[in-house]
Amino acid sequence: MIDDDRPVLDNHLHLDPDNNRGIDAVRDFVRVGGTHMLVVNKPSWHLGVEADAGEDFRPVFERTLEIVADATAELPGRAWPVLGIHPGLISRLVDERGYTPEQAREIMQGGIDVAAEYVESGDALALKSGRPHYEVDDDVWASSNAVMRRAFEYGAELDCAVQLHAEGSEDLTEVTEWAEEAGLPAHRVVKHYAGGRLAGPIPSVICDKDELERASERGEPFLMETDYIDDPDRPGAVMGPKTVPRRVAWLLENGHEDAVRNAHVETPEYVYGIDTESTLESA
Repeated sequence: MIDDDRPVLDNHLHLDPDNNRGIDAVRDFVRVGGTHMLVVNKPSWHLGVEADAGEDFRPVFERTLEIVADATAELPGRAWPVLGIHPGLISRLVDERGYTPEQAREIMQGGIDVAAEYVESGDALALKSGRPHYEVDDDVWASSNAVMRRAFEYGAELDCAVQLHAEGSEDLTEVTEWAEEAGLPAHRVVKHYAGGRLAGPIPSVICDKDELERASERGEPFLMETDYIDDPDRPGAVMGPKTVPRRVAWLLENGHEDAVRNAHVETPEYVYGIDTESTLESA
């Protein structure tokens, strides 16, 4: 069992404010010991927004802030919003809507500009960006990297972390070098859906037991996530909302007390500047 006073953070999940489980998923998370979560806005087109300019993303971000506030009301700790543009949007813009890669870049960078406003005002904790995890042509790849670099520039300016959706890899040091060139320290770049070994960004480890073992044994900073997508057509995908607390219990049963503190107390403070212990106590 997980102690009532132990922070348990899901670093990356989505909540649908309108069409699926939403707050019921948060209640499931709490019932098995979850306390904190970082809620990433769903891809804009999943919320019915087909953007032609940066401002078009604002309703997506506003709805995310609303469901984060509702989630916080249910949690023993709290939730924080992570706002940005899903990198897969570039394919939707280019392949389905006829934009050039350069035009798509401008639309997506405009969305990052708007997301950064929420970080600057204190309404959001971090930014989300990245590049496609599948093969694309050179122009799309270059435009995607330019969008990601824009997020790094804001991360440096606003002193906030940037979560990345990117290809599977155990070495993304090139990406963190770009971040550092922009003035953003490597430890403020987080690779979402990571394995247990990763050079460059901080890994947000998907809750596969083997990958969690690797991260625990490595002894470096890491986070834990489900990437729960709250999609009515894909129930439970990628992992259900109960998974992080259950994996924390499993890690504790297997003697990984230090790793649990690393992932749920020390690394959140190191990456985001959040205190999961005091926010739990005050709740």
